[in-house]
Amino acid sequence: MWPVTGVAFGVLWLFVRGAELAPEALLGSFALGTAVGMPLAYLSRRLYADAIDLSRIPRALPYVALYLVAFIREVIVANLDVAYRVLAPSMPIEPEVILVPLRVETDLGITTIANSITITPGTLTLDYDPEENALYVHVIDGRDPSEIVDPIRTWEDYALGWFDEEGSPDDPAAPIAVYPPEEPTPPAVETGEAGGESGESGDRNPDDAAEGPTGGNAGGGDRSGR
Repeated sequence: MWPVTGVAFGVLWLFVRGAELAPEALLGSFALGTAVGMPLAYLSRRLYADAIDLSRIPRALPYVALYLVAFIREVIVANLDVAYRVLAPSMPIEPEVILVPLRVETDLGITTIANSITITPGTLTLDYDPEENALYVHVIDGRDPSEIVDPIRTWEDYALGWFDEEGSPDDPAAPIAVYPPEEPTPPAVETGEAGGESGESGDRNPDDAAEGPTGGNAGGGDRSGR
């Protein structure tokens, strides 16, 4: 599959370069594009399937078109939204990190969704959790997480058909989780750490704890109180 992609890069370079319509110029540009494209295609070969089911292409085209329409619409809306937030005197910006579980499971499907999120102004894919099959998404304003997640779900509905995933758009998605900037790690992790520290402090003498450094006790108290 990757050699085909390398040749496709060579053809694409003809349009990018704008070579003259002469055999020597076309052949030279194609050779240059293929020479650069082959190593790139080889390095990214894990993103490609071992074989292409040509019979699936006609079925996928409607989903590709719907995905592109939904994506372009969201990019336009997001551009206007970010421009407003930058120009507004109040600067309505409240960043959050949202964990968005996915229904797509193929590498190409996950990569497409993650890149679409990053390309859209105001959102950025930070990381992927393979165990949860979820993306960590940083948003410029997380006061209404559903407003952020709804377009992602729409893209995912079309991606399920585009990449011939086992899941269906009718399948329910797992709930999202929101992590404010001051709490960047999942609550379960913080709870476990707090529990461990509480257990250790329970073994100490209460008088020793009272006489300990104020900063340390205050920090432990804050974690235990959450």
